[in-house]
Amino acid sequence: QVQLVESGGGSVQGGGSLRLSCEVSANDYSSYCMGWVRQAPGKEREGVAAIDSNGITSYADSVKGRFSISQDKQKNTLTLEMNSLKPEDSAMYYCAAIFPAAPWQTVLGCPRSSVEGAGYEYNHSGQGTQVTVSL
Repeated sequence: QVQLVESGGGSVQGGGSLRLSCEVSANDYSSYCMGWVRQAPGKEREGVAAIDSNGITSYADSVKGRFSISQDKQKNTLTLEMNSLKPEDSAMYYCAAIFPAAPWQTVLGCPRSSVEGAGYEYNHSGQGTQVTVSL
């Protein structure tokens, strides 16, 4: 059974930084895509950053140069470093993952929608952590 537990959200002034962490409990999958999606009240869900099992990262244009996604395979954690935060970054942030649905399946990297769309290909997600950025 897959469990994704986020932590690290909070309130910060514009220009500040936050680090989000996701503790991952799952089988030892050899292929996957993991990432962060966010949703603000009244807005569409938005893919923010993603990383696949080969360490290839991708970012939404709105966060490029400010956010950094990383994974620690030993500690089974996914991290999102967020710098130069803006009020428009305020949202509920969810850790999400695409894991193979069956042992014979392979996840071939992160889909484009993981950072250019709403990331609906993710088949697992956590409960979310709130990020609020004030002026």
